Amino acid sequence: MNKIALEIVGMSYSQSQSGSYALILGELGGKHRLPIIIGGFEAQAIALGLEKLQPSRPMTHDLLKNMLVFFGVEVIEVIIHKFKEGVFHALLVCRQNGEISEIDARTSDAVAIAIRYECPIYTYQHILNEAGITLEATESESPVETIEDESDENEFSEYILTELETMLKQAVDNEEFEKASQIRDEIQRRKKNF
Repeated sequence: MNKIALEIVGMSYSQSQSGSYALILGELGGKHRLPIIIGGFEAQAIALGLEKLQPSRPMTHDLLKNMLVFFGVEVIEVIIHKFKEGVFHALLVCRQNGEISEIDARTSDAVAIAIRYECPIYTYQHILNEAGITLEATESESPVETIEDESDENEFSEYILTELETMLKQAVDNEEFEKASQIRDEIQRRKKNF
């Protein structure tokens, strides 16, 4: 089977499942999108990885990467290989001492690891056909755009950009990741509007 490369095109709060987020993976250069419901912790881990924010202490996915690197294991790709009973299944394809191994993983964790290793994410056509959606030809999305309900007023609207960037660093250092996510979204909204 031919693998299809994916990229992260968005993440938003899930309106259908409280406390969950929708991670949107898109076919690289194509119109297929794969929406995956993930938990809040995994959404924060993915957002921190995308923003390349380093908390003062390593988070779980950073710790795992540090351990893998210490033991000479390289994650070379992630494959979303199965969709069963509404759940996506992923594999971390790893190399150690020239040998390739596949490790079963939750898709959200696999994506968080892929971001940290900067390795590709793949799936197969039958999964896109079964669980994906296809965009109309006129729609387009830019990679790594956070999809949010963009109202102009929120608790961070009154701050200037440099203040927001300082607040973001403080929130990450204090491990207030929900607040950091909201500040990051405000920063991105402003940069997009300039």
